[in-house]
Amino acid sequence: MNKYILTIALGIFAFITSGFSKDIPEPIAKNIDYTNTKKAHFAGGCFWGVEHLFEKQKGVKDVISGFMGGHVENPSYRAVIKGDTGHVETVEVVYNPDEISYESLAKLFFEIHDSTQKNGQGPDIGSQYLSVVFYENEEEKKISEKLIEILKTKGYDVATTLKPSTPFYAAQGYHQDYYVRTGKSPYCHVYKKIFD
Repeated sequence: MNKYILTIALGIFAFITSGFSKDIPEPIAKNIDYTNTKKAHFAGGCFWGVEHLFEKQKGVKDVISGFMGGHVENPSYRAVIKGDTGHVETVEVVYNPDEISYESLAKLFFEIHDSTQKNGQGPDIGSQYLSVVFYENEEEKKISEKLIEILKTKGYDVATTLKPSTPFYAAQGYHQDYYVRTGKSPYCHVYKKIFD
């Protein structure tokens, strides 16, 4: 019980101390060539950490923090974190399929968050922080199912769900490229090699 209370307290502290700082610079416009790109959508807890680690991957052109899977149009961050809109914090990964495959992105997704946590991610507890792969087509669904089966054979009790993609809503500007702009480090996302 004490561990649960401590986890919630740490999550609230992290949210209060880093979520609304007025000293955080706005994102700078990116000069990105979107020719021959595709989009993939992954939810793995707080989108700041997921975005940060995906952006380091070769072949990824851009990553946008936002929301997906809910029943409210154009949700605000405050509405989503209350858990009332049905959305989960999600990243939109813009990538060049000639440089990196969807399967490689999906593997990375499972290696940068805890896919076994059922109630959120790290200290971030709630339905808005669940682990979800939003697939665009049957091929992406099959790839994700295959990876989950591999994880299960390795002993992981995977909580990640697979859902068809729904409209993606970008979060407010101060959420984009958060760790690059603030110089902080992700508090609940780290890379851990799982797949061969």
